[in-house]
Amino acid sequence: MDSSAGHLLARAAQELRLRADELSAEVEECLRRELPALYDAPDIARVVSQNVTDHIAAALGGLEGEIEPGQIELPAADTARSLGLARHGTPLSTVLRAFRLAQGIVNDRLLEELPRLDGDAERVSAAARALTAVSTTYVDRVSEQGVEAFQEERDRRLRWRATMVNEASMRIGTTLDIDRTAQELADLAAERFADFVTVDLLDPLLRGEDVVVETPYVLRRMAQGPADASGPEPAVRPQEIHHCHDGSPSERALTTGQPSRHQHDRSGDPSSIHSTLVVPLRARGTTLGLAEFHRCETPARYDDEDLLLAEEIAARAAVAVDNARRYTHARATALTLQRSLLPRNAPLQSAVDVAYRYLPAGSDAGVGGDWYDVIPLSGARVALVVGDVVGHGIRAAATMGRLRTAVRTLADIDLPPDELLTHLDDVVLRLSAEESGDQDGPGDGDIGATCLYAVYDPIACRCTLARAGHVPPAVVVREGRADLLDLPPGPPLGLGGLPFETVEVDLPEGSLIALYTDGLIEARAHDVEGGLAALREVLSRPAPSLDAACDTVLEALLPSTKPDDDIALLLARTRALGADRVATWDLEPDPAEVGRVRGEVSRQLAAWGLGHMDFIAELVVSELVTNAIRYGRPPISLRLIHDRALLLEVSDASSTTPHLRRARVFDEGGRGLLLVAQLAEQWGTRHARRGKTVWAQLSETAELPLPAL
Repeated sequence: MDSSAGHLLARAAQELRLRADELSAEVEECLRRELPALYDAPDIARVVSQNVTDHIAAALGGLEGEIEPGQIELPAADTARSLGLARHGTPLSTVLRAFRLAQGIVNDRLLEELPRLDGDAERVSAAARALTAVSTTYVDRVSEQGVEAFQEERDRRLRWRATMVNEASMRIGTTLDIDRTAQELADLAAERFADFVTVDLLDPLLRGEDVVVETPYVLRRMAQGPADASGPEPAVRPQEIHHCHDGSPSERALTTGQPSRHQHDRSGDPSSIHSTLVVPLRARGTTLGLAEFHRCETPARYDDEDLLLAEEIAARAAVAVDNARRYTHARATALTLQRSLLPRNAPLQSAVDVAYRYLPAGSDAGVGGDWYDVIPLSGARVALVVGDVVGHGIRAAATMGRLRTAVRTLADIDLPPDELLTHLDDVVLRLSAEESGDQDGPGDGDIGATCLYAVYDPIACRCTLARAGHVPPAVVVREGRADLLDLPPGPPLGLGGLPFETVEVDLPEGSLIALYTDGLIEARAHDVEGGLAALREVLSRPAPSLDAACDTVLEALLPSTKPDDDIALLLARTRALGADRVATWDLEPDPAEVGRVRGEVSRQLAAWGLGHMDFIAELVVSELVTNAIRYGRPPISLRLIHDRALLLEVSDASSTTPHLRRARVFDEGGRGLLLVAQLAEQWGTRHARRGKTVWAQLSETAELPLPAL
C-alpha cells in the first residue's frame, strides 16, 4: 500500500475512532432493520452488539496503525461468539451478511472523511482503493473464521444428532405399553432436546378404530415431559381428552402429515415458550397423533436441522407406539375372547363350594389358553376341570374355547375321567390336523394342551381324577396339611395313542382341593419345586373363605401384578350328602317289583316332605324300573337323591343304552322314555365299568304335561 494513502487512511481511522460509539450505533441500527432475527433473543442481541463494537475497534485500530490487512488482530472472543451464534441456530448466511453490511457502513464513513482530510483527489482515490483492499481482506478473514466455527458446530451437531437417534432407538419402545412408550419419547426429548414436550394420540385409534376421518380431531394426552412437571403449566393433563382446533398447527400436522416449526413472540412474558416444533407421529401410512417440542429456557431457537432431528426421533417413536397399539388391541381381543369363553358364574350344585381366579399374562407373550370349569353331573356329582393350551394370543384362546366345549360335551355323557381325556386327546389331534391343512392359517398346525379332570361324588365322598400332562392338584383334608396328590402324569393332549390312568381318593366333607395351571408355580422368583412348596404352605393356613384363600395364594406366589404366564386357579371345598338324603333299593328282575317300589318311593317322598311329587315320581320310576327289568340284566337297583332337585337313578348290569323314539299308533312300546323326557327336567345314561345307570332329574315344581291335541 502507498505510504501516502496509508497515512491518509490512518488519519481518517483516527478521526472516526473518536466517534466509534456513534459508528457502532449506526451499524447496529442497520442490522436491526435488515436482520431483525439477530435481535430476537436478548442474549444473542448482546453478543451481536459486542461483536460490532469489537470489530469496529479492531478494523479502525489496524488502519490507524497502518498494519497489513492480513496482520490485523481479530477480536479474541470472535470465534467463541461465532460458535454461540451457530449453537443458537443463527443461519451462517445471516452472519455473513451482517459482516458485509457493517463493512459497507464503516467504509462509507471512512470515505466521507478522506476528502475533508486531504484536498488532493489523486491521494484520496488511492486511499479509497487501499481501503477497499484492506476492508475486503479483513471481512474475508472474519468470514473464514466464522465459517470454520459454524462448520465445527455443524459437525458437532451431526455427531450429537446421530447419538440422539441411536439413543432414541434404544430408549423408546422398550415395552409394548402405549403409555410407557409415549412417556419414553417425552422423557428423552425433555432431557436432551426440549424444555417441555407433549405427546398426544388420536383417541379413536386408541379405541381400536383403524382410520380417523372425522374432525375436529379428538386427542388424548398420553405423556408430557419433563416428568417432574417443571416448565410451563400444561393446558391438558395426561390421559385427558382434548380437541384439535381447526387451522391450528396441530390440525395441519394431523391432516397433512407434515411437521412444522414456529417462533413465538414472548415480549410480554420472557419466560414463555419462544420456539416450537409440531411433528406428526406416523407409522405404516397411518397418522397416530403428534408430538410437540417446546423451548422456553433454552435460548437457542429451533432451526431446520432441529426439525429434521425431531422427525427422525418421532418416526422411531411412532413405530414403537404403533407396535404397542397393535399389541394392545390384539391382547384386548384375545383377553375378551378368553374371558367370554370362561364361565361367568359358578353353576348351582351341592357337591362343592368353589372359588376361582384367572389372571392373563402380563408379559409381551400375551393372553394364553388357560381355563377352568365346574360342571354339574348326574347323581349330584360335579366335575372340576383345569386346562392349559400351549401358546399365546387369539389362536390359543380360540383353541381353549373349543377344548372347553369338548370337555363339557364329553362330561354330559358321563364319561369316566380317563375315557374323557382319551376322547379329548382325539379332539386335539383332529384340531391339529385341521390347522395343518389350513395353508392360510398361522402356525405349523401343532396344538398342545394339558388338562386335569376330576369328578367328586358327595354321596360317597370320593373323588376320581385323571390328568394329561398337567401339574398335580393339592389337597387339604379337614384343615390339615396340604399334600400333592400322587397322580400318574399321563401324556399331554395331542400326542395320541397313549393311555390315561384314573385314581380314586377319599375326600371327607370339608376337604379342600386346589386345581391350577403351571403359571402359578413357575415364576422368576422361584422354581417349580419352590412354587409347589409355597403353594402347600399357603393352603395349609386357615382362611375365612375360599375367595380369601384364592387371594392369599396369588399374593404369596405372585408378588408381581403381571405374571409371566396365564394363571387359572380353582379351589373347591367338598360337601357331603348324608344318608338321610339318599334312599336305595335292590330290585329283583320281576315285573311285580314295580308296584312294590312305587310304594317305597311314595313313602320316602312323604318322609322328605315331597309328597306332592309322588305321582310324577312314581310314573318315572315305573318306566325306568320296567325298562331295566325288561331289557337290562341283574343286579338292578333304584336310588333316590334329595338334592336341589329330586334325582332318580336305576342301575343294572347291562351296557345297552336306551334310546328315545316316537312310537307308532299300534306299537306296544316306545312310549316310556318319551314320557320320562316330558316329565323330567333332564334325563340320561351314564356307563360304569360294569353296567349302566339311567337317571332322571325332577323339579319340585314339576307338573304333568298337557296331552297333545
